[in-house]
Amino acid sequence: MGAEPRGVSHHPPSLDNSPGGSNRFSSRGYPGRTRDPRRIDGDYRWRISNPCRNRAPRRRGRLAMSRRSRMEESEDLTHWETVRVIGRALRFIAPFKRQFAVKVGLMLISLLPMLMLPWPVKIIIDNVVEGHPIDAPLRPYPSMVAPLMDSLAIYSPTELLLVVIAFQTTLFLVIGAFGTSGSEGETAEGYLASGYDTASRTENEANSGFSLTGGLLGLFDFRWTMRLTQALNHHYRTQLFRRVQTLPMTAFDDERIGDAVFRVMYDTPAITNACYRILLTPITAPLHILLTVTILGALYGDHPALVYSALAFLPIALVATLPLAGAVRRTSGRSRKAGATATSTAEEGMSNILAVQSLGGEDSQRERYEADSWDSFSRYRDVFRLSIYAVLIGGIPALAVGGYAYFVAIDGVIAGQLSRGDFGLLITYFFHIVASAQMLGGLWFSVQASAAGLHRVFFLMDMPGETDDPDLPALAPIRESIEIDRVDFGYPDGAPVLAGVQLRAEIGQMIALVGPAGAGKTTLAYLLPRFVSPKRGQVRVDGVDISGVSLRSLRDQIAFVFQETVLFDGTVEENIRMGRADATDAAVREAARLAGAAEFIEGLPQGYATPLGRSGGKLSVGQRQRVSLARALVRDARILILDEPTSALDPETEARFVETLHALRRDRIVVVIAHRLSTIRSADEIFFLEDGRIQEQGSHARLLTVPNGSYRRFVALQSGIAE
Repeated sequence: MGAEPRGVSHHPPSLDNSPGGSNRFSSRGYPGRTRDPRRIDGDYRWRISNPCRNRAPRRRGRLAMSRRSRMEESEDLTHWETVRVIGRALRFIAPFKRQFAVKVGLMLISLLPMLMLPWPVKIIIDNVVEGHPIDAPLRPYPSMVAPLMDSLAIYSPTELLLVVIAFQTTLFLVIGAFGTSGSEGETAEGYLASGYDTASRTENEANSGFSLTGGLLGLFDFRWTMRLTQALNHHYRTQLFRRVQTLPMTAFDDERIGDAVFRVMYDTPAITNACYRILLTPITAPLHILLTVTILGALYGDHPALVYSALAFLPIALVATLPLAGAVRRTSGRSRKAGATATSTAEEGMSNILAVQSLGGEDSQRERYEADSWDSFSRYRDVFRLSIYAVLIGGIPALAVGGYAYFVAIDGVIAGQLSRGDFGLLITYFFHIVASAQMLGGLWFSVQASAAGLHRVFFLMDMPGETDDPDLPALAPIRESIEIDRVDFGYPDGAPVLAGVQLRAEIGQMIALVGPAGAGKTTLAYLLPRFVSPKRGQVRVDGVDISGVSLRSLRDQIAFVFQETVLFDGTVEENIRMGRADATDAAVREAARLAGAAEFIEGLPQGYATPLGRSGGKLSVGQRQRVSLARALVRDARILILDEPTSALDPETEARFVETLHALRRDRIVVVIAHRLSTIRSADEIFFLEDGRIQEQGSHARLLTVPNGSYRRFVALQSGIAE
C-alpha cells in the first residue's frame, strides 16, 4: 500500500498476544489482488494454493464450489510445516500451564489403580475358585504387589472373596471400573449430540471432557478437563477475534464473512485438541508401557515373547498410519473449507433475505445451501473413511501378533507354567501395552486433522493488522488545520487512485469533496484516519505528520460516518453510545436531536431503549442514517467526516441537518463527501476531484463562474440545465 506509516505495524505482534505473520488477502484496498510472501514469519511459511486444486463436490459440485472464499491457503502442508504449526500451537497454552499440570497429574494418578485392576480377577480364579493358597504361588509375586498379597494369606477362600468384593467396590467408587473393564485403554468421554460434519464435531470438541477413569476420580478429572477445554477455547476464540478487530477496515471487502466466522468458532478448538494429544500422550503412554512391562518382566520374565508381541503394536501403528497422515491432513482441510462454505452460504442467505424473497430466489438459495451442507457432511466422511483404512491396514498384522500372543499364553497354561489366573492377568496387561502402543504409534496420524484447523486459524491470525507503536507520541487536540500535501496513492500493481493531491482545511470550515464515481473521494477521506497510507506525500494535522503519532490518539479525534450505514443488534441508545461509551444520557439525546433523529426515536415503542434488530432492520433507511449520524456526533470529535450523509434524508430533514453542520463547524473541521447539490453548495470550500486529481476548488458561487469548468458541468447535470 505504499510507504507504511511509522505508527502502524503490519508485522506480527508477539505470539503471546496475537501471533501474526504474512498472508494473502483481497480487499477494497487490494482489489482482486493477492500477496504471496515466501519468507518465514513466526517460524511458519504460508503457501498460497490454486483455488481450483480441490476436487469438485459430489452433488451440485459446480454450484457448491463456485463461491469459494478467496482467503485460500495451501492444503499441502509438509510434515515439517505441520511440526512447526503444532509447535506454534503449544506456545499458546502458556497461560494455562498450571491447569495442564493438574491434568497431567490426574492422568498419572489414574494409571496406578488401573494397573491394580487385573489382580482381583487373578485372585478370584486362582485362590477362590481353584483354592490355591496365596502364600504358595506358582511363580513369585512382583515386589510391588508382594506385600499386599502376603497380607491376604490369612483369609479363607470365602473371606478372600468378600475382601475382593470390597476392593472392587472401592475401585468402582474411585475409578468407576470392575475387573478388566477399565484396564484396556478405554477413555470416558462426554459430548453433546451432534451430526457428523466438521462444525458439529468441533463444537463438541470445544466443550468436551475426558478421563482415563470413572468414579469419583474420573468425575473430578472429567469436570476439570471440561473446564480447561472451555477456558482454552474461549481464550483462542477471543484471541483470534481480537486479531480480526485489528485488521484493516477493507480486509474483508472481497471475502466471505462466513469463512472467517467458521475459523473463529470451529477451527480454534483444533488448537486444544492438538495440545491435549501432543502433551498428554507422550507422557502417559510411555509411562503406562514402562510400568506394565516392569510388572510383566517381574512376573513372566521367562515369557518375553508376550512383552515383545505387545510392543510390536507400536511399529504396526506407525506403519499403518504414517502413509495416510498427509491424506488425512488434506482431507480434513477440505472438510473444514466445505464447512466454511456452508456457513457462508447460510450467512449470506439470511443477511440478504429481502433480496432473495423479492427476486424469487428461495429455491435457488435452498439448492445452494443443500449442496454446500451435503458437501460438508460428505467431506467429513472422507476423513472418517481414512481412519477406517488405517484400522484395516494395521488390522491384519495386529490380529496376527495378537493371535500369536494368545497361543503363547495358552501353551503356558497347558504346560503348567502359568495358572489360569496368570492367563487373565497376562492378557489384560497385554492389552494395556497394546492400547498405549497404538496411542503412541498413531499420535502423528491423530493430530493431522487438527493441523488442518491450526493452519486455517494461523492463516487468519497472520493477516497484517494495524497495531500502534507504543513509542509514538499521542496527537495533541487538534486546534488549527489538516493538510494533505502532494499525496499519491495507488493499489499494488494497479493504476493510481490519487495523484498530487493538495488540500487544506481549518477549524471552523466545512469542506465538500465532489466528483464522479471512482474519482477517489472516499480514498482521500480514508487518508485522514489512516485507513490507508499514501505512497508519496504527507498528511499533517496542525503541522504534524500523522504517520508519527499514535494511531489511537488520531482516531479518537475523528468521527467517520460511512456511506453504508452500519448499526448493531442492540437498542437505539446502545448504538448511539457506541460512539462514546462514557457519554451521558443528555449527550446521547442532544446528539440525536442534532442528527434529526430525536423525533422518530421518541415515537418508538420503547424510545431510546427500543431494540433495533439485526443491522437496525426495524428502521427505515433514513432513520438508520440519522442514528448513524447521532453516533458520530456524540463522539464530539474535532474532525467529522461524512460520506453521503444526506442521501437517504428527505429535503426538510436534510435542510435541518445542513444547518446543524454549519453550527458544528465552529470548533471542528467538517468534511462532506456528497453528490446532492443541496448539501454541497453550503460548504465553505468545494474540492472537485476527477481522475484522482483535484481539478477545481473554491466556493460554490466562485466555481460556477469558471467557464467550461468541471464543477459547473456537474451542477448543470444535477439541475437539468444544458450548457
